[in-house]
Amino acid sequence: MKICLVGYGAMGHTLCDCLGSNDTVSGIVSDGYYENLDGIDMDVIIDFSHHTNITKIYDYVKKNPKPVVIATTGYDDHELSLINEMSTFAPVLYSSNFSLGVILMNRVVREISPILRESFDVELIEKHHNKKADAPSGTAKMLLDSIEGDECIPCVYGRVGMSKRTPLGEIGVHSVRGGTIVGEHEVIYAGLDEVLSIKHEAFSKKIFAKGALLGAKWLLDKENGMYDMEDVLFGGKA
Repeated sequence: MKICLVGYGAMGHTLCDCLGSNDTVSGIVSDGYYENLDGIDMDVIIDFSHHTNITKIYDYVKKNPKPVVIATTGYDDHELSLINEMSTFAPVLYSSNFSLGVILMNRVVREISPILRESFDVELIEKHHNKKADAPSGTAKMLLDSIEGDECIPCVYGRVGMSKRTPLGEIGVHSVRGGTIVGEHEVIYAGLDEVLSIKHEAFSKKIFAKGALLGAKWLLDKENGMYDMEDVLFGGKA
């Protein structure tokens, strides 16, 4: 599999360290390397860069349809619209997190939240390193969507002052930034005399790189459309 890698920061370097024997990075789009994707021989694009690079990827893929794995977060509404439009002329795999454990956690959270929301308080805590720019994390937002389901539930970001928790009517969200924490997400269901906690900890960035590579291989023969890591793990779109 010939990969065009967009971004060559910490995750780009990690992905190169995790390549399989039949994989190669045929071109890198980053400072000091290729300025854009033109002229790179590739089977798939993997983006571990900055959300502003989506325009560059979109412009290339519109003219040269190639499978795209998007492992970047922090997109605004306009950038998300470009990703959605790109999926009409190329297969696009977009996920807030490429850890297989996180994807399984998210599925469990989506299954049990409708059962527990009515009688348990729900709190979400996410922790990351001190250089992470966005808060809450993209993974936390994904988990929030799964907790809410079809309901519209207010979220309280952090707690300060004397205001009490609204009984069974809100989701508490807390972001921690410090040191070199790779990533930790926990959903707490606190009921009467019992607490259920579902937690995932990442100890290395390799889990995200390996997940992206797995997703890229899966995406190669797929039709145009939008896919996520649940499609990769559990089937889904043909």
